[in-house]
Parts: sequence; structure tokens; C-alpha cells
Amino acid sequence: MSKTFLLGFGFFGVSVIWSVYNAFVPVFLADRYLMAAGFIGVFMTLDNIASMFIQPVIGAWSDRLRTRIGRRMPFILVGAPLAAVAFILLPLSTSMWLFFLAAVLLLLSMAVWRTPVVALMPDITPSPYRSQANGIINLMGGLGAIIAFLGGASLYDMNPAYPFYLGAGLVLVGAVLVFLFIREPKIESGAEQPEAKKGDGGSKSALRDILKNLAIVFTSKEKSALMILLAIFFWFIAYNGIEAFFTLYGQNHLNMTASDAARLLGQLSLPFVLFAIPSGYLGAAIGRKRTIMAGVALMTIGVAAMYLLPVETLVISLTKLPVLGNVPVVGAIMMGLGVAWSLININSLPMVVDMTDDDHIGTYTGLYYFFSTLAAILGPITYGVMVQLFGNRYDLVMLISPIFFFAAFVFMSFVRRGEAKKQTAS
Repeated sequence: MSKTFLLGFGFFGVSVIWSVYNAFVPVFLADRYLMAAGFIGVFMTLDNIASMFIQPVIGAWSDRLRTRIGRRMPFILVGAPLAAVAFILLPLSTSMWLFFLAAVLLLLSMAVWRTPVVALMPDITPSPYRSQANGIINLMGGLGAIIAFLGGASLYDMNPAYPFYLGAGLVLVGAVLVFLFIREPKIESGAEQPEAKKGDGGSKSALRDILKNLAIVFTSKEKSALMILLAIFFWFIAYNGIEAFFTLYGQNHLNMTASDAARLLGQLSLPFVLFAIPSGYLGAAIGRKRTIMAGVALMTIGVAAMYLLPVETLVISLTKLPVLGNVPVVGAIMMGLGVAWSLININSLPMVVDMTDDDHIGTYTGLYYFFSTLAAILGPITYGVMVQLFGNRYDLVMLISPIFFFAAFVFMSFVRRGEAKKQTAS
């Protein structure tokens, strides 16, 4: 697992970059460039749009690539430095056009190396230990987000550029550690390797591969891969919808301030980080499918409770429960949701990549990100339309989400593959 912790430093840097980007780029757009809120919303979805189209192709391309340093490493060594440079340029830009170009370079370079670095985890980890390894990686990513929000805020007060310098430096450190200490397993020469060396356009061949595998997923008689990808799509729609509108839900339904509502949302993140590694071990012990379905069921019940319970019950303190002290009821629910989300998120990627062979791990990692990113784009839009149609009733967010979570639960019930493969002696 030592290699997994080293790989986790790559995710640590990535998490810092995205956390700083999401926290402070909207501030630059509003205060420095006087951009309207609607345009800011569109701008902040560009990363998901770029990821949805680029990451699957890059994942498939990395499956085909053969170099002396491995098939994933070239993308990391190109993408990480470009991302660091672009991230530094963001706060230094003197015009909207320069800011936009720096943002585009950042989004493209991050999309180039994210899937390969994620695919490295199953590359270097035997199937029975992939859930535990994914827990470690998510723990490192969660710590990166916490450091970005806490340390980044203090650095921003000192100089708005400092959090961006921090993110750029950590990405470079993470990439160097991955390059120096992680060796990709050697892939035996096969039918695909000569084609990949001919220079016939790796991205075009990768696009054909991703479309071919996507067609296989939809047309195969055994539908486990399709079922889990649809489940991923629906639970990410539910989660992203809650995340996008929770602050407004707190303001309008619970009569809280925006800052208090944001703090409640933060109570979901800490249990997710703390339970990341235990979730991986639980998935290995009782099965990934059971663990994921338990998490989805808990999310369904917990979110529905926030809609069904009256406001008066939600905002009172549980003073009679010494374990919780003065934590509001909704805060306790959010902490439970953090644990449930870790059960789902830690075990789903290992389940997807264990539905294929080692030659197509990058391709299936790309498919995972395609469906989850598509949900990240459609989720907030869907919720926004529904809330507006019913007279800006933000409590409906907590009614819509259980429906999507229940749909994910149904699709997961049809999954028959994806558990850890038996490890054979080498």
C-alpha cells in the first residue's frame, strides 16, 4: 500500500487545484471582470464539459500507448506541468481574454492527465485490494480539499495569487513523486501495440476504442457494466443537485444564513474523508455491491428525511443526546450522508475497472468519468428547472434526490459482476 500513498499525493495536488479553482475563480470573474452570475455559472461548467469529452478518449489512448516509461506516465509528465503553469497564470492575468486562455489551458491539461493517474491505481494494485487503495486515494484527495479551503482562505487574504501558487506547487510535487517512485507494470506485447506505434493518430484510435467499448457495454447480453454505469449516472445527478442547491435550501427552507448552510454542507465532507479507508475494507469484506447498495439506501433515507421532517424539528438542537451535544438534526443527517457517500464512491470505480481486463482499465476509467461528469452537468440544470417550475421551492431538492437515488439502487440490483477477482500466485 506504500505505492498507493505515493500515488495519493497526485490526487492530493489535483484536489487542491480544483478546490482553489471552485472557491476563488468565481470571485475573480465577479469582482475583477464584472461577469454576470449566469455567465459565471456557464464558465464554471466548462471543466465538466471538457472532462466529459476528453477524459474517456485519453483513458483509451493510454491503454494503447507503449513507451519506455509506461503507458500512463507520459500523460502525467505533460499534463501536470502545463496545469501548474496555467494555474499560476490565472491570478496574474491582466485581461479577461488572458484569464480565459489560462483557464482553457488548465481545463485541457487537467483533462489530459486525470484519467491516466486514476488508472494507475488499478494498474499497480491487485484486484482484491482496489477498494482499499481507492479509499486511501480518496482520503488523500479529501485532505487536499480541506487544506485548500482552510489554508487557501488564509493565503488569499495575504495575496489572492498565493492559493494558486500553492496548488501549482503541490501538483508538481505530486507528479514528481509519482514519476520517481511508481513503476508501471510491464504490458506484454499484443496485437494493439504495433498499431499504437505506427503514428496513425493515437487519439483517433482511442476514440474508436472508446466507442467500440461503449457499444459493447450497451449491446452485451450481460448488462452488469451498463447497469452500474447507469447507477453511477443517477446517483451523481442526485448528489450534484444537492451540492449545487444546498445553500439555497438552507436559506429558504431552514431560514439559515448562507454561511451556516455552507458549514452544514461541510459536515458531509469530513465523515467522507474519515470513512474513506474503512469503506474500502468493508467493500472487500462483505462485497462491493452490498456496500454500495447500503450506501445508496442510506442516502435515499437520509435525504428524504430532510424533506419530510418539519422545519421546527430540523433546526432544534439535540440537547438530550450527549453524543451529539448541540449539533442540529440536519447536521447529524449530513454527517450520516458523508459516511453513506463514502460507501458508494470508494467502491464504485474498482467495481467498474474489474469488469474488464488489464488492457482496458484506462478505457473503463474513462467511461466511469464520462457518466459521472455528464451527471455533474445535467444535475444542477435539472434541479434548477424543477425548483423554478414549482415556484422556487428549494425543499423539493430533498424530494427529487431520493427518486434519483432509488433509481440508482434499482440499477445496482441488476449488477452481477465487478467484485474483487481472486488473486493467483505469481
